[in-house]
Amino acid sequence: MTKLWHIDSSVLGENSASRKLSAAIVARQQALNPGLEVEYLDLAANPVGHLSPAHIGALFGHPPEDAATLADIARGQGFIDTLFAADIIVIGVPMYNFGLPTQLKAWADRVLVAGKTFKYGPDGVPFGLIPAGKKVYIASTRGGLYGPGSPAAGLEHQESHLLALLGFIGLTDVTIFNADGLAIPDLKAQSIATAEAEIATLAFEPA
Repeated sequence: MTKLWHIDSSVLGENSASRKLSAAIVARQQALNPGLEVEYLDLAANPVGHLSPAHIGALFGHPPEDAATLADIARGQGFIDTLFAADIIVIGVPMYNFGLPTQLKAWADRVLVAGKTFKYGPDGVPFGLIPAGKKVYIASTRGGLYGPGSPAAGLEHQESHLLALLGFIGLTDVTIFNADGLAIPDLKAQSIATAEAEIATLAFEPA
């Protein structure tokens, strides 16, 4: 059975454009893959803890004593297990202050773990340990215009950062559905409609 991991990170709930688009991607995948198994993670409603000295200590053989931190570390390992098991990953990611939502960065800090999702070769060059063949779809939303050639393109550290994080662990088959200019009244509706139309053209790709 094909497995899909759906991750949302916007704090805007039902008002979120990235959530709307990520849901559209999942719905399209369900139409293309009858029996698709979907697991959902809402990082705004159920945020993962940010890294702390206790988390780093645990990586070096010094597990924390408090139950809350132990449970949080176990949850991070669960994220890695889910990532390995998923055939398709769908991520809803708005731009906040030119970058990723902090809750999505906290998730990334839990799944980018040396020896588990990447390692360094004898020459010091890192390579990902996530098995090949997984497909990633990103629903990206931004208030302004940050695409190539735009005056603010140099401030774009959202899509580029996420692509770097995913690629570092071996997730390189990535498709981005982007809706820019959502804070510009004359552009918002058309930008979302264009992204939705692109999502609707997704074809079946065997996992």
